[in-house]
Amino acid sequence: MVMLHETFQEFFLLSIFPEESEHPIKAYGYAARDISGVLSPFTFSRRATGDKDVRFKVLYCGICHSDLHFAKNEWGMTTYPIVPGHEIVGVVTEVGTKVEKFKVGDNVGVGCLVGTCGSCQSCANDLESYCLKQILTYGFPYHDGTRTYGGYSDHMVADEHFVLRWPENLPLDSGAPLLCAGITTYSPLRHFGLDKPGMKVGVVGLGGLGHVAVKFAKAFGTEVTVFSTTAAKKQEALEGLKADHFIVSKDLEQMQSAASSLDGIIDTVSANHPIAPLLSVLKSDGKLVFVGVPEKPVELDLYPLIWGRKIVAGSATGGLKETQEMLDFAAKHGVVSDIELIPIDYLNTAMDRVLKSDVRYRFVIDVARSLKAP
Repeated sequence: MVMLHETFQEFFLLSIFPEESEHPIKAYGYAARDISGVLSPFTFSRRATGDKDVRFKVLYCGICHSDLHFAKNEWGMTTYPIVPGHEIVGVVTEVGTKVEKFKVGDNVGVGCLVGTCGSCQSCANDLESYCLKQILTYGFPYHDGTRTYGGYSDHMVADEHFVLRWPENLPLDSGAPLLCAGITTYSPLRHFGLDKPGMKVGVVGLGGLGHVAVKFAKAFGTEVTVFSTTAAKKQEALEGLKADHFIVSKDLEQMQSAASSLDGIIDTVSANHPIAPLLSVLKSDGKLVFVGVPEKPVELDLYPLIWGRKIVAGSATGGLKETQEMLDFAAKHGVVSDIELIPIDYLNTAMDRVLKSDVRYRFVIDVARSLKAP
């Protein structure tokens, strides 16, 4: 999940949690309680199942780098205690009387959102991820004024509009990260027209987002070039992920050999890095799309944009309709995340390893098998 823009951040910071009343359904999970970000067992409560709600037992939950940002309040909007997790897969245990799409026993998923205003242009166009009043899956005020808690927990309850149907042949564990990393890379490939067979697409960075971007781009039939600052990932890119080309972005000769060759690039890197060399490998009308957010503002030379009629753009996650489309596409084409499955008591070690980029490529918590009731 990319960082929230200033308008949305201001909206959130103006929101105040009222004194929370105890909900009737007991829940338990792991929460961070201060800026140390240390996660420990936590007992809380969830609302009763409303008419349009779906309640489900959490089976698996992916770990996104955003979880770490929120746990440590690195974006300045965390209210403790916070239960992270927005790559959530589970099995339905109860549905409200007006629920139409799900029944008890269905496998389902919940991603980054559990609510929006429902009335703005973004919501009307199935682009809920761009609603300025969106409600994130954890740490945000819900419609009733209480806070949302995420998937590092035994069960969830969500309005059916924000619940995804899980395809029958899509693995539950390695599919979980698609609910954030998957849609974050699938959406710009589709929206910016970089999904046509034979197109030449670049992917910058080979981490949790980048490796899924490569898989989707290959599934679309494009010719994929991976850019990395180190040659150490060459074998994995070419042999493991079946990318067509690999370029060390710090190697001037390799970059020059690829000049004006790509139709588009998906840049997944959140660390500060030079942009001009990437623009140089785009064809005229090429598109450089950012899905990662560097800590410092990017320096951008307008000359190559004007000279080549090139586009620099950004993209967040997708709406619910597109996310369902992405899951169905992934199931059809065998696209899943490469994961390391962990018990929930390994969380803090996993977070330390996420910080060091020491995972290939996504941690997924085996919630149902490892989270025990207090």
